[in-house]
Amino acid sequence: MEAYEATRQRHIEHLLPQIGEHFERVTWSAERLRTERTVQLRELVGLAVQRSPWHRDRLGNVDLTTLDADDLRDLPVMTKDDLMGNFDAIVTDPEVRLVDANAHLAKLDGDAYFRDELHAVASGGSSGVRGVFVWGWDAWATVQLTAMRRALLDRIGDPELASRPPVAMIVAAENATHFTSALSETFATGAVETHSFRVGLPVEEVVAGLNSVGGDNLATYPSMLGRLVGEARAGRLQIQPQRILTMAEPLLPETRQAAEETWQAPIANMWGTSEAGVTAIGCFKDTGMHLTDDLVIVEPVDADGDPVPAGVRSHKVYVTNLFNPLMPLIRYEITDEVTLLDEPCACGSVHQRIADIEGRNDDTFIYGDGVSVHPHLFRSILGREPAISEYQVQQTRAGAEIIVCADGAVDVESLNHKLQEALARSGFPEPTVTVTVVESIPRLATGKLKRFLVL
Repeated sequence: MEAYEATRQRHIEHLLPQIGEHFERVTWSAERLRTERTVQLRELVGLAVQRSPWHRDRLGNVDLTTLDADDLRDLPVMTKDDLMGNFDAIVTDPEVRLVDANAHLAKLDGDAYFRDELHAVASGGSSGVRGVFVWGWDAWATVQLTAMRRALLDRIGDPELASRPPVAMIVAAENATHFTSALSETFATGAVETHSFRVGLPVEEVVAGLNSVGGDNLATYPSMLGRLVGEARAGRLQIQPQRILTMAEPLLPETRQAAEETWQAPIANMWGTSEAGVTAIGCFKDTGMHLTDDLVIVEPVDADGDPVPAGVRSHKVYVTNLFNPLMPLIRYEITDEVTLLDEPCACGSVHQRIADIEGRNDDTFIYGDGVSVHPHLFRSILGREPAISEYQVQQTRAGAEIIVCADGAVDVESLNHKLQEALARSGFPEPTVTVTVVESIPRLATGKLKRFLVL
């Protein structure tokens, strides 16, 4: 433990001098962002070809003197199966091996460094295919900087908030195999008074804990935010957060609207991935999120891998992480559905904006002879029920079984009828849907709520 703490403090000291530079990055011009991405992309591909046998076979013929982000579409796509099947040939340090990373993850009961200065995290993803990702020393600090820079700028710019020390309330998982949990442990400091509550606790315990703290910042998963809104409306939760951060799950429009109406506080949503860290984050000045354009290239594409324009929801994205050369992820496929926004943001930043992510294509239900049912069919109906704070939809061969947590009366029979009608209209004949009210819904080991369970 002493060795870990000494390394952690050294990591914090490494991070702190970089905060000012990251403030500047948020204000970079579009031209500066393009230049930075080009330089980093050429360096990344060059290093990958030099030190990764797997990438050398795929990218050895790329002309680094002319390569830029527009040329990425000519490069092959990388999948999680590719990564896990060729892990040792992909990483650029031959001393980093999958067997060792797995052994490290298996014994974690809190944050710990892997091979002295690295971090290893795991992700199951919606598909259930496990991924293991290793982060270098500099890259791990950069993830933290991208997570904190916009919130810090927002606080500094608000005289009321800037006049007092921040008090953070976090309702999330305590699982250091997940990057957000591990990151928060690595860089915890006394500069922010932080009170954490396990998302798996009974809701009355979470409410009592939050009431005892009364902090000005609330961070939690969208599914738990919906539950806390219900507790506040019932008069049991009496906090008055000034800023709300959501993460790790899709933030649905009805959840954002309900929280904003309840607390009159701006919400910043965060899209974090084990592959690229904080891929996008909100600025508290507008809806949606800003991509971390200075560090990551995100390509929203359709089912065939062709680019989609602004305003059109993608089928998936290809992500290129420019700042973690230890594990070159170049056009790495992630099944999140992203919608680019072309309107300028109220904060003035030119970092590309995307709408709040509402789901993944892995959540689509396929019935019978290929009838495809998007999760929005269920969300659009369940999300309009004000008493429902959480729900989970399990696909069945006959339709769906749905469990819900509710803060008031729910007309189950009416819901069954509406959902069955919607399924029938989608082309699935004579569906059966059952809605059951429960006290709580089981969460994944990471603390996330998996809303859609595919057969």
